[in-house]
Amino acid sequence: MLQKGEPEINKSIRINGAIRARELRIIGPDGEQLGIMSLKGGLSKANDMNLDLVEISPGANPPVAKIIDWGKYQYQKMKDQQKNRRQAKSGDLKQMRFGLKIGAGDLEVKLKKIRKFLEGGHKVRIQVVYKGREMAHKEIGYELD
Repeated sequence: MLQKGEPEINKSIRINGAIRARELRIIGPDGEQLGIMSLKGGLSKANDMNLDLVEISPGANPPVAKIIDWGKYQYQKMKDQQKNRRQAKSGDLKQMRFGLKIGAGDLEVKLKKIRKFLEGGHKVRIQVVYKGREMAHKEIGYELD
């Protein structure tokens, strides 16, 4: 639990002593409405439960504050952000497959597409696919470069 004198971790969210409103609509840790009460009443209720009073919606009339464990809330928020970043990066790898018998025009089209992917900041994996007896002549695949 944060004490009154400790610095605020996130400047956009006010907690405990940093809350400026005189009256707040208080929501309990389980989501139940505790009603409208003064800041001191909300802080004392949060202290009784060994939790923090966090201002959720400062623009409402009266502002809404919730009694929660601030450390746990910050941890969950950080984990959600990490999960979103991982999901966003999953589309960064593009894949292009070439056969040995690809024509010059088709090769140019695929190379243009690869350049476009690279300019867009994507990673590109190029695969040369061998079929049947082509496996015996892998040196032809190196000539595609």
